[in-house]
Amino acid sequence: MNYFQGKSVWLTGASSGIGLAMAQQLAEAGAHLILTSRRADTLEQVRLSLQHPERHQVLALDLSQPETAVTHAQSELGDQVIDLLINNAGVSQRSRILDTDLSVYRQLMEIDYFGVVALTKFVLPRMIERHNGHIVTVSSVAGKVGTKLRSGYNGAKFGVIGFMDSLRAETAEHGIAVTSILPGFINTQVAHNSLTGDGSALGKPDPDNAGGISAEECARLSLKAIAAQKAEVVVGSGVSKLAPFLQRFAPGIVRRMVAKR
Repeated sequence: MNYFQGKSVWLTGASSGIGLAMAQQLAEAGAHLILTSRRADTLEQVRLSLQHPERHQVLALDLSQPETAVTHAQSELGDQVIDLLINNAGVSQRSRILDTDLSVYRQLMEIDYFGVVALTKFVLPRMIERHNGHIVTVSSVAGKVGTKLRSGYNGAKFGVIGFMDSLRAETAEHGIAVTSILPGFINTQVAHNSLTGDGSALGKPDPDNAGGISAEECARLSLKAIAAQKAEVVVGSGVSKLAPFLQRFAPGIVRRMVAKR
């Protein structure tokens, strides 16, 4: 992965799941990491576990409050060069529309959509000045195919794919690469941390995600796509990998499938 050698990479959601696997693989590839999630103590443990921990730094941010997060990032990073931003932080949902508080929809949008927009806008001016940079967002197959129990998550992930498409069009003339990663079912703690109708965590596994590919494999395939500067890539296996293709070419079949699940 020579693409990442010596690059300054800001990685959100770095303390667990896909983000942790990415951090490990990026460190092995010679990147200099800025590790972000909510808890500084957990991030520090991650930093110390990586190859060449002295190359990496910790920046704890709460992306449910994007404006505050950006203000803190500005004070900590200043004019530090960011070669690659990987917007990986996110939270999922497991609740029916009728049972879901409006506040839960707002929280999903703040983290999964506005957090991406805020950090992208923070790094973008310097990238444009330098005519160099790469912005990545880990969206989801849920950003292409709507399913039960994920209405707020689907909405945020659909929205962020549209944002990334616009970003790609607007920055093409400036030499900035823009990549959207769409994981399908990945075997992580995403279901445990998913929000229920009242905003509490689900706290138990989801059979779909439990049967998915490993976080390590997802990270490997995602970083391969990033290094190739792909515009968009679906990562996964089985029906979750096929779903965006079917949604495009056989939407009626997909509608019947998701209604029955």
